[in-house]
Amino acid sequence: MDVLANLGHGFYVALQPLNLFWCFAGVFLGTVVGVMPGLGPAATIAMLLPLTFKMPPTSALIMLAGIYYGAKYGGSTTAILLNVPGESASVVTCLDGYQMARKGRAGAALGIAAIASFIAGTVGVVALMLVAPPLAKFGLAFSSPEYFALMFLGLAMVVLLAGESLVKALLAMLVGLWIAGMGIDLFSDASRFTFGNSEMLDGVDFVIVAIGVFALSEVFANMENREEGTLLPVPKGLRNLLPTMEELKACRFAFLNGSVVGFIIGVLPGAGSTIASFISYGLEKAVSKHPEKFGTGVPEGVAAPEGANNSETGGALVPLLTLGIPGSGTTAILLAAFVLWGLKPGPLMIQDNPELFWGLVASMYVGNVMLLILNLPLIPLFAQILKLPVYILYPVILGISLVGVYTVSGSLFDCYMLAAFGLLGYLMRRLDYPSAPLILGLVLGDSMERALRQSLMMSQGDLAILVSRPISATMLILAVLLLIMPLFRKFNSWRVKAIEENG
Repeated sequence: MDVLANLGHGFYVALQPLNLFWCFAGVFLGTVVGVMPGLGPAATIAMLLPLTFKMPPTSALIMLAGIYYGAKYGGSTTAILLNVPGESASVVTCLDGYQMARKGRAGAALGIAAIASFIAGTVGVVALMLVAPPLAKFGLAFSSPEYFALMFLGLAMVVLLAGESLVKALLAMLVGLWIAGMGIDLFSDASRFTFGNSEMLDGVDFVIVAIGVFALSEVFANMENREEGTLLPVPKGLRNLLPTMEELKACRFAFLNGSVVGFIIGVLPGAGSTIASFISYGLEKAVSKHPEKFGTGVPEGVAAPEGANNSETGGALVPLLTLGIPGSGTTAILLAAFVLWGLKPGPLMIQDNPELFWGLVASMYVGNVMLLILNLPLIPLFAQILKLPVYILYPVILGISLVGVYTVSGSLFDCYMLAAFGLLGYLMRRLDYPSAPLILGLVLGDSMERALRQSLMMSQGDLAILVSRPISATMLILAVLLLIMPLFRKFNSWRVKAIEENG
């Protein structure tokens, strides 16, 4: 009853006209930020933070949080329509979302993404409200060996992301790990794979690789066809602008999968929504009755990662609000905002500042409803983008890509790198190499190396630390099982073939 009473007071705070206005401003701005590649919620919140000093702390945090989870909605739009991931977690949405758009189901894909985001966002808020303290303690049980095991499990997902050839998928993943290793080594201060170029000392930004491999390669491949008309089939009629009941029914478990996986991964400081999206997608493919269809435009391939992407927001706020530990760049900036207002996130946060905590939780309910109302009616408008002829749409995609990359660092060298990775993505398409494993290796490579080296420092060089801890040992066993699963399948196919020939 105390929870319901506190939540009721939170809604009283969140539904005040001023807070409603700032909530809407936050989710609207977040949606716009999500659509723009390279900007991201962390940079936007950092830029707007000085403007919030004169605002009441509750109103300011409601707006900043709205930007955070609103950006998760917007990132799927360009991923589905143009194969341009608006933010890192939207990369997984490209795999099936863009393929749905190529089949004339762009509206349905956008609708599924919005519904998945709403359901998972709501689940994340409910979980934040009910199970935050015990889950925060679970997150603290993770140290470097557990994080290494989690990253290794994520890399083992390459088996589930592979196309017809596992060897090609593994090679693509190794290229991603190599790219992740470029720049200054944080432990030895030595430069690696920079080829004597000072511009590469900071490494290669994820946005450059993702946009090049996905968006630019798509433009190059379509330019090769030299076809007139539009880039993708334009949805016709209301039925093609919204998901059907059959598609929603097929996604019912994907909604749940994304919501749960995203929240749990979000609770772990430093894991992030990109890892949550990949793991949720891999899990959905693993349990699917038709895993071979993933990557060709199945609704579940959109629902699972989009759900995980949004539910992760609620999970990431758990260690921030209950322990004062930021789990990502965005929550680190939110922590700075708390400190600037003289607030101390931690175990006493709920007790000392109930109005702020419950007002923030209730505003996330309200904000998710706002985002659903805001996004679903805009689906027909977004779908009109596909009516643009290719001689207009190609320059638009190139322009969005260049602006998105340039805003990351303001360097023209990054634009040249974008072109290089666009060419790499095009060659991978021609040679039938999957691009998702490359992105997975890039995302996990740096964090995995750091976790491994910290683990070895903890154990003075003894690798046994990775298997002597129950959580890390369990995840490593799961990862090994995933990697050897194709061998059993191949052995079984050989066995069945031999029986048929001898029979």
